[in-house]
Amino acid sequence: MSTRTLPLLFLNLGGEMLYILDQRLRAQSIPGEKARKDEWTDVDRKRVMNDIISAMFKKNFMEELFKPQDLYSKKALRTVYDRLAHTSIMRLNQASMDKLYDLMTMAFKYQVLLCPRPRDILLVTFNHLDAIKDFISDSPGILNQVDETFRQLIETYNCLSDGEFQLIRQTLLIFFQDMHIRVSIFLKDKVQNSNGRFVLPISGPVPWGTEVPGLIRIFNHKGVEVKRAEFTTAGNYVTPQREGSFELYGDRVLKLGTNM
Repeated sequence: MSTRTLPLLFLNLGGEMLYILDQRLRAQSIPGEKARKDEWTDVDRKRVMNDIISAMFKKNFMEELFKPQDLYSKKALRTVYDRLAHTSIMRLNQASMDKLYDLMTMAFKYQVLLCPRPRDILLVTFNHLDAIKDFISDSPGILNQVDETFRQLIETYNCLSDGEFQLIRQTLLIFFQDMHIRVSIFLKDKVQNSNGRFVLPISGPVPWGTEVPGLIRIFNHKGVEVKRAEFTTAGNYVTPQREGSFELYGDRVLKLGTNM
């Protein structure tokens, strides 16, 4: 188990929570001049997003989160998001909160499973934070909080080895392994079976730094290539055009972690 997993789990699940809440609030929003007192406006939506993001990225909380430690229990983690969701004027009943948490966890589980290489979990996290910054683009104080977390991520994770990222990925998958909640959008897109298990693709881009499968090279005892053989594969693989950016600003290339 990796003691560096918790910040990635928390931030990615938080990003998914914000996507879902923003979508729900937009669907309910009514132009301010037409809204009754009991109806949501776009101003209310922005206030809710600002309040939750500000609480989520509080400096002292982030400092505690980034300390090496085991993952929270599922119950404790769920409690954190319950409290986060209710730091604003918005109120969710138990059924709505249950559904929200199920969507968050299954979305991030799918992203972890689809990561071409373990290190790309960091790019997924950056995609979530890039989107969160868009939500609060007109709130410079909160934006600074998110940027500070961005810098902590870069400082903490960019120096880790591939082996350490593999351990982080395994820790995440162990956390998610018993969660098989069916999600309508995944079922509709046929990426999830009726038993709640995901269908993983056998085509698409290979991990950065690797080659498309189909070639075997044979070397002699001196390390000199002496023979090649080709084989056919069931999938349609392609080489990625470039590696995603692991800096504060840049093209992440990978689309996992962006808003579905």
